[in-house]
Amino acid sequence: MVVACICYYVAAFAFSRGPLGWLVPSEISALEVKSAAQSLPVATNMLFTWIIAQAFLSMLCTMRYFLFFFFTAFVAVVTAFVYFLVPETKNIPTEEMLRIWTEHPYWKKVVTKDGAPPEA
Repeated sequence: MVVACICYYVAAFAFSRGPLGWLVPSEISALEVKSAAQSLPVATNMLFTWIIAQAFLSMLCTMRYFLFFFFTAFVAVVTAFVYFLVPETKNIPTEEMLRIWTEHPYWKKVVTKDGAPPEA
């Protein structure tokens, strides 16, 4: 059961959230800030990988195989987040990303045409 849960979690993560931390920042960032914009997800990924590695064994002893359902729930939540809140960037040049954000049903409340946050 544990091996099956590990396989399911790895497959679900690779299908949903896994590559997005590397792909989305490079797709949505302007060329001038692309390297700086990529550094934040890399640092965050390394930090959370370290936290999970430190906590995994004690959590496994406490939660047993339910730990994998715990992580699978996070994958489901992030998959829903990506589906509803991350716009499609396929075949869209970087220069057009501001337009994509301002036309998105949710993000248009956060981003204006000039790239500045809207006035409250």
